[in-house]
Order: sequence, then C-alpha cells, then structure tokens
Amino acid sequence: MASTDKPEDNRSFAEKNDASFPILSDPSKEMCKAYGVLATWGFAQRWTYYIDIDGVVRMIDKSVSPRTAGEQLVSNLESLDLH
Repeated sequence: MASTDKPEDNRSFAEKNDASFPILSDPSKEMCKAYGVLATWGFAQRWTYYIDIDGVVRMIDKSVSPRTAGEQLVSNLESLDLH
C-alpha cells in the first residue's frame, strides 16, 4: 500500500487497523506521480498494481473497492498466477 501521508500517520493507521502489510509513505508524492495515481485533490487513488517477480507490471486494477479489495486481490493474483 502507498499513501501520501507521513510515516507516523501511516504507522498509526496500521496499528489501529491491525494491518499485516507494509505501507509506503510518499508525502512528497513523487512515487504517486510516477505511477500516475496522484488524484487532482492531492491523494493517491485506490489502484492496485500487480508486479511480477521480474518487475513487470502485469495488471493495473483501477476499480478497487475497499469493501471487496481483499477478494479482488486474491482473485487477480490467482488469475495472473502470481500467488
């Protein structure tokens, strides 16, 4: 996960939500701009990039819903054979 928030804000979010995954802090928004996910309001859009072991972007999911993100993630990983 990537966020435009500061590391301490992401740490607080992760602790509050028992996150079991890393969160990249990008307060300068450089990475978000490079991946094209920086929305006009200044935050990262909810897009998922599926990158294989060789660093090749295999898929970009631009219709991520917070309610179904976990199921979508598993399904996409399986269909791309990246699990």
